[in-house]
Amino acid sequence: MIRLNIKVFKNMVVLTLVGATSLFFVSCKGDSEAIVYLSDIKTTPGVTAYNSEVVYTEGGKVVLKVIAPETVYYQFADEPYTEFPKGITVYTYDNELKQESSLTANYAIYYEKKLLWQAKNNVVAKNRKGEQLYTEELYWDQNKRIIYTNVNVKINSVSGIIYGKGMIADENFDNWEVKEPYDGEFEVDQ
Repeated sequence: MIRLNIKVFKNMVVLTLVGATSLFFVSCKGDSEAIVYLSDIKTTPGVTAYNSEVVYTEGGKVVLKVIAPETVYYQFADEPYTEFPKGITVYTYDNELKQESSLTANYAIYYEKKLLWQAKNNVVAKNRKGEQLYTEELYWDQNKRIIYTNVNVKINSVSGIIYGKGMIADENFDNWEVKEPYDGEFEVDQ
């Protein structure tokens, strides 16, 4: 019959666990993937894609195409989001697959639960009428089907150029309103 001293047994278990844990961390010291895995998973991307092109459909019809040099999906965040750190190009289409609008930006982020897109830095949006919006930040609320901003804008419209602060429009940028216009040049029919 083997007798074990409980105190000695506890010390052996603790030493074994400490030793195994130390070996684990020492063996992972040079392995950056293991270190990333052990960090906070909420801030670690689940998927990273390069040169991606994603097509969104509704009822089998293409409604949106998103092209990005880098797409990073944070699926484990409290509020999952997709980041486009190197810019984004977005095209929207009508039922006949004709392009309705386009948008480019140097940075974008999409909040999955809110259905909210944010484009930043050198944002340019164009509609089918040829009108162009220039701003540094633009939001697209998919629930409300609107785009908007609260920062400075420049719009090249069919009748002239308008400058202002803040803008709201339908999601295709067909019908828009500058909240606080402060300058512009317009052609007026007499």
